[in-house]
Amino acid sequence: MSTRIVMILSIWFAGLGIAQAQQAETDSMFFAPSKYLLLDKGLQFRITEAINSMYNFDFATAERDYAVLAIQYPNHPLPEFLVALGYWWRIEVDVTNEKYDAVFIKYLDRAIEKAETMFEEDETNKEAAFFLAAGYGFKGRLYSERKSWTKAAWAGKNALKYMDLSRGEEEFNPELLLGDALFNYFSEWIPENYPLMRPVMALFPKGNKELGLQQLEEVANNAFYTRIEAQYFLFRLYASEEKEPFKALQISEYLHTKFPENPYFHRSYARHLYAVGRWTEAVQQSREILERIDAKQTGYESNSGRYAAFYMAQYNERIGNRAEAKKYYLKTLSYGEESESQESGYYLHSLLQLGKLATEEKNKQLAKDYFKKVKKYAKRKHPAHQAARDYIKKNKL
Repeated sequence: MSTRIVMILSIWFAGLGIAQAQQAETDSMFFAPSKYLLLDKGLQFRITEAINSMYNFDFATAERDYAVLAIQYPNHPLPEFLVALGYWWRIEVDVTNEKYDAVFIKYLDRAIEKAETMFEEDETNKEAAFFLAAGYGFKGRLYSERKSWTKAAWAGKNALKYMDLSRGEEEFNPELLLGDALFNYFSEWIPENYPLMRPVMALFPKGNKELGLQQLEEVANNAFYTRIEAQYFLFRLYASEEKEPFKALQISEYLHTKFPENPYFHRSYARHLYAVGRWTEAVQQSREILERIDAKQTGYESNSGRYAAFYMAQYNERIGNRAEAKKYYLKTLSYGEESESQESGYYLHSLLQLGKLATEEKNKQLAKDYFKKVKKYAKRKHPAHQAARDYIKKNKL
């Protein structure tokens, strides 16, 4: 199964995850208590700063507050789920790195166990069903990233089951709509783009991509816990599937501005600036990313470096600064090898450009070495593989 379908399925399974709490505007003393902790406006006000800290990669501050929450509500799944969410964002920066998998699953399992106890005591408890849907949704996302398809399918099935059981409480609707939105979008998108998946998708209800996007926009504007999660999915879909780069840029710019220390939002912002041709700003953001990597700032690592170095290389080649272009293409290779991303487009394109530059400098052996590396790492049908073959033939390398 291709890397792309892995990404699509992992996004789909995660559609039920809890995300960012928007800023409360009034003091908790004005909020009436809710029978569900998840909908308690006073609690939402109290944990807003903690959740903001988490999304801004200040995990220590967030987890201190979550620990207090766990003392106050020892039998509730919310504290463990929020800790798990923090570990998911550590994973999200570089999903190939498995060092946080075990602790992520551990906290999800704790949250699921507490939610199961609540559900066994009262099967009409919509909050318990909501947390079970969210917990299994995130487990499915990780398992699909790890290509554990049986586990992913089982988790996804449970997530959908509990999402259905959590319906019926009007106040939950904005949060639950995220799952509906992603289901609507991808249950139509997957069979359109991967015909081999049609028999599998025939087992699920029919979706509607247009409705899915509308629902994502509604969640992004109106939900409390799932608002930022919806915005995250929106900018990815607008960039890669809907061919709406300026919409993707608008959302990623907002997220980077709100959470300036989040490396995933930072590199996404740089990427979308590059995509729409705002070169100067893309370079500024890319340089800052590289500086943060050198400073060993939390979450800034080789995967983000590969993006940033490539944008710097492209810019310098564009303005005719060959020395700087070569320097940053080589940095792209270095970061790509560190993150074991030799099959990525940025890595392969950097090899191609370095080969072309070496050819222009009459260094045929070096050029040949670069093109041979392209052929080594790129699949034969990949455009980079074809380009390398053509360049070797044309220049008699």
